[in-house]
Amino acid sequence: MKQRLRVAAYAVCIRVDAVLLARSPAADGGREWVLPGGGMEHGEDPVDTVVREVAEETGYTAEVTALLGVDSLHVPDHPGRLGTRVDHQSLRLLYEGRVVGGALRPEANGSTDLAAWHPLAAVPALRRVPLVDTALRLWPERPATGRLPDPAGNG
Repeated sequence: MKQRLRVAAYAVCIRVDAVLLARSPAADGGREWVLPGGGMEHGEDPVDTVVREVAEETGYTAEVTALLGVDSLHVPDHPGRLGTRVDHQSLRLLYEGRVVGGALRPEANGSTDLAAWHPLAAVPALRRVPLVDTALRLWPERPATGRLPDPAGNG
């Protein structure tokens, strides 16, 4: 089986008591909320990736203020292109970001269709990817290893 590694960088932008999220298509055809961010281009620095992705998906200019952590997701039998299966791993770098300019707007012709600030208290009721919850735990906890403890006790 072909192996595929995707490295991506995401921003956790929180102001007052709200988090900035973008809306993306879900596998079932619906929509789900995601962190602004995405895949690194070859040769690109991950900080540059997250700044570029925030601008593309939200209209905002952001600056990175801290590295919050690293999340790794391994899916050994992931659906690939043209019906093939791949051994897929996603390495996701999570940065704290601060909006320093721009204006909120949806992405034009991209992977997301809406960007919005959501009250932190309302996030549990949103349809969202699990990485949102990981990021919202990393943001206040800031573990020294950059990883949250494994709930199964494996690390």
